[in-house]
Amino acid sequence: MNNKAMNQYKSVDLNAAVEAASPHQLISMLYRGVLEALAKAGGAIERKNIEQRAEQINKACQIIVNLKGCLDIEKGGEVAENLDSLYDYMLRILMEANRNNDAAKVKEAADLLAPIVDGWSQIPAEEHNKTAVK
Repeated sequence: MNNKAMNQYKSVDLNAAVEAASPHQLISMLYRGVLEALAKAGGAIERKNIEQRAEQINKACQIIVNLKGCLDIEKGGEVAENLDSLYDYMLRILMEANRNNDAAKVKEAADLLAPIVDGWSQIPAEEHNKTAVK
């Protein structure tokens, strides 16, 4: 299968997964997307691939902005406020990483997000509809 056909297939598959996903699963997908983009950005920095570095850091930033938009500060209280602050910080260090070609900043962002992703994945299924996600 050529690359264009493969990408179209993946796009259809992803769209179907998104349409069938619960809000909790959508957040999980966004988290995985950020971590994947950060891993690719780190690899691009090592390979000195400036275009891919910028593309992947921008992708991670766009997803983080979407995660910020999913926060419900009213329902989520202090946890949502802390996540909002963390996301702001991550956006700042990723802009710095992109500007300075800094793999350590990309790793810092991934290291900050990893425990959040792990905690999110451990929320019991019966609690999924109670999470403070818009």
